[in-house]
Amino acid sequence: MADQQEEEDLRMALRMSMQNSPPEPKRSKPREAANLATTTPEESRRLQRELMAAAAEKRMLVTGKSVPASGSPLKSDSGGDIGTKEMEIKAKEVKLGNELSEKEAYQLFFMVFGNDVSKDILAQWSNQGIRFSPDPETSMILVQHEGGPCGVLAAIQAFVLKHLLFCPDDLVKAAQSTPQNSTPRRLSKNQFVASNNFAAFTENAKARALVKSMGEILFLCGNNKRAVIATLSSIGDGVEESEDSLTDVIIAQALEGLSIESASDLHKVLRVETYTTPASAYKRLEAIIPVFQSRMGALLFLISALLSRGLDCVQADRDDPSLPLVTAPFGHASQEIVNLLLCGQAVPNVFDGRMDLGGGMFLKGVSTNVEVGFLTLLESLNFCKVGQNLKCPKWPIWVVGSESHYTVLFALDTAVQDENELEARESQIRKAFDAQDQSGGGGFISVEGFQQVLRETNIRLPSEKLDSLCGSGFIVWSEFWQVILDLDKSLGGLKDSTGQMGQKIFDLYHFNGIAKSDLNGSQFSSGGETPMQRPRLTKLRVSVPPRWTPEEFMADVAVLPSGSAGAQPSGKDTEVAKPEPSQHAPLVDCIRTRWPRAVCNWVGDPPSIV
Repeated sequence: MADQQEEEDLRMALRMSMQNSPPEPKRSKPREAANLATTTPEESRRLQRELMAAAAEKRMLVTGKSVPASGSPLKSDSGGDIGTKEMEIKAKEVKLGNELSEKEAYQLFFMVFGNDVSKDILAQWSNQGIRFSPDPETSMILVQHEGGPCGVLAAIQAFVLKHLLFCPDDLVKAAQSTPQNSTPRRLSKNQFVASNNFAAFTENAKARALVKSMGEILFLCGNNKRAVIATLSSIGDGVEESEDSLTDVIIAQALEGLSIESASDLHKVLRVETYTTPASAYKRLEAIIPVFQSRMGALLFLISALLSRGLDCVQADRDDPSLPLVTAPFGHASQEIVNLLLCGQAVPNVFDGRMDLGGGMFLKGVSTNVEVGFLTLLESLNFCKVGQNLKCPKWPIWVVGSESHYTVLFALDTAVQDENELEARESQIRKAFDAQDQSGGGGFISVEGFQQVLRETNIRLPSEKLDSLCGSGFIVWSEFWQVILDLDKSLGGLKDSTGQMGQKIFDLYHFNGIAKSDLNGSQFSSGGETPMQRPRLTKLRVSVPPRWTPEEFMADVAVLPSGSAGAQPSGKDTEVAKPEPSQHAPLVDCIRTRWPRAVCNWVGDPPSIV
């Protein structure tokens, strides 16, 4: 009887947590709910808390735990007040159940969507959950069904890959003890080579990786001091207290008829909670992960990240705070959203540091090293220049941007980021060159800036080369780099008599989360073939030839004897045979912004970044 009464108390509390307004007259209700409809919201919440507290007290009695009398906290063996200490810890860890103020709700809505957002864009962002693909071959990919929120999903996906591939539970402590200024690519290659058996990850492992990733991103946005978690006020604590079978019912009821069409709607439905320790945030995220898997998940996570950063800080990060973060007319996530999730600041540019325009004006870029990086097709089109902070992240994982979509590129071997002699020297010179580039990534600098580059990199150009480069009044990177390749090492150049310096071969993988029909994974039925809807996964073999351009390599380098080719998928210098003729897709142009001479090959359909 006691168990039945406890269950009834819990069910009544859950029913009340779903009740924000009196029930509709045409909808039949149980007798208890009908009686409760006459109570005020404050009375309902008070009675709900009392019922759940009573149920918790009964559970403590059943398990043999003593319940302190009112005003008499439990004592520890050392004489301290356990209840008081726990309350103090809780007060430091979390501030639960705050409603978003009306002012914050309006500021948040117009910051994200602007003044003239279409219903289609609002529907895109209100109908995208954070869910893994049900297809076994792509089960570690977060699947996207709606356009727009791909920037949020791709950033989360990149961190999920980090935790699944490189930071499983037995490596977390080792990773945390690594000094911040060191990177895994400096460590032994074999220590960080992940498995390519993607189907082997259990549901539990993926769920843990998702929770860790979401918590890590939110604390990154909160300057490692706090994480704000946004959820739905209509759900309350019902999800956390219920069994799995009841969770889906609670969420379905909460989402029934729910739409976000205005700042007022946002104010009505949001509940925010602030956590100041990762452990407490992870625990809460784990408890309410079904809410983020629901159709409101991507929007709730974006709101959580913005609130973790602080709305005023987000606006201060931006170059033009008057523009919405979700771009018109298609509702795509802006670069500011992606940068917020990758580096914790909503800066609009992808270059390193900031660019001084003179007169006290400057443009903001990425100022810190990042865990997972970013590449973009726009760089190959000379619209921007991605800096080393995003291009060379701690882990070999990159969000890839195109004109209309975000996907994810990654390697299983951290050695792909190891720099050989050619790459190390190129990075040094390029960094000095970019520091003088005031063109916004256009790849040219002034003569004065060029003289500074030569001094910093210890390059001594012959007078005729110097005059040739400076003749037009500005220096273009591609022309300068060709001179460096033909310049003797004793003068600071990279002239290589062997013709083999800089070559390497390795594998990359590309995820596109948009579910597409796939006949290769089709299922047969009596009506014929039914294409399977699945995200797309492509494996690429990347060969970096030893010459400046793939065309030079294909024309000039003889094929090495069979068996002498370096078949190891690593980033080390190795004797490699002439690669297969290069296949091309827009993704290859993105890869060449990271490895300029890359030749890429794959089996099957070309990888898609749209």
